[in-house]
Amino acid sequence: MSRIAIASITALLMIGEASAAEPITLRDMGSFHVGGRLVEITGKPVKEVVFAPGGVPAKVDPNGTYQVEQMYVQYFLPANEKGAYPLLMWHGGGLTGVTYETTPDGREGWLNYFLRKGWAVYNSDAVERGRAGWAQYPDIFKSEPVFLTTANPFERFRIGDGPNSYDPDPAKRKLLPGNQFPVEGYENFVKQNVPRWTTTDDATIAAYIAELDRVGPSVILFHSQAGTFGFKVAQARPDKVKALIAIEPAGIGDPAKADVLKNIPTLIIYGDYIERDSRWPKIRANGIAFADAVKAAGGSVDIVDLPQAGIKGNSHMVMMDKNNLEVASLIQKWLEGKNLTK
Repeated sequence: MSRIAIASITALLMIGEASAAEPITLRDMGSFHVGGRLVEITGKPVKEVVFAPGGVPAKVDPNGTYQVEQMYVQYFLPANEKGAYPLLMWHGGGLTGVTYETTPDGREGWLNYFLRKGWAVYNSDAVERGRAGWAQYPDIFKSEPVFLTTANPFERFRIGDGPNSYDPDPAKRKLLPGNQFPVEGYENFVKQNVPRWTTTDDATIAAYIAELDRVGPSVILFHSQAGTFGFKVAQARPDKVKALIAIEPAGIGDPAKADVLKNIPTLIIYGDYIERDSRWPKIRANGIAFADAVKAAGGSVDIVDLPQAGIKGNSHMVMMDKNNLEVASLIQKWLEGKNLTK
């Protein structure tokens, strides 16, 4: 594995201006790209491009071979490793690995939390996101990218109280009662949004399989759009997936192959306000039906509706909510109960 050759790295990761938390001590950290393929593009006109103001035009021939559909992974290996396997973190649609880093209002994210618990954490930017890079469309990505307005996540991620709840004036925004999302950091959250495509699922699944093949047996924690990816990658490599943690999965695996997951302990977590949303009751029902199919095949699936567990007010972005560490603690205890810690 390619990595920065550092024998011991101590990273002082603080919460806000000051923190009483112990330093995070790493034995190593680094990053790599994985997956992807080479594609030949032909038949395009040669262009002249000026790369800097006042520069000399250069001929750019777009015809040739391109590296596309790779994925970016950053890893952090604790000095005192307590997780029995690495923990892979996979983000949702229109987002990147920033999902699991510092919260929009500056609190500690799940990446730090699980590092402190002794997990080797691998955090990724999936195909077509962030540092993974883009590719041409429609030559490679077969659809136009989807961009989100500033209002879209507020109204769709169960932060605001449904359609028309967003207003440019923060004082006029209509929040769901008791919502735990850090609305004071909402502008920071939308700065994380990136374009996404609707035609790259196969490439993303292939890249995640390549990550799993490279890292080896792992626990996978995934969110939203990555529900499809997490379950389908586990169905493709059941021997290498030691547990699945699905945070509000918006997609499922192949129901015809539900039995493939019977030996993989699975935790599915849903937040609050689902019954008030126009889409999430159906999305949740799909997830429950898939879980039931796995259980019918002899599998173990634990479903936690946070409000019923006494944890209320969570948006779709559970890992960013003000009670994010309470939910992380629930996950940690579940992992310990499955004998996945040393």
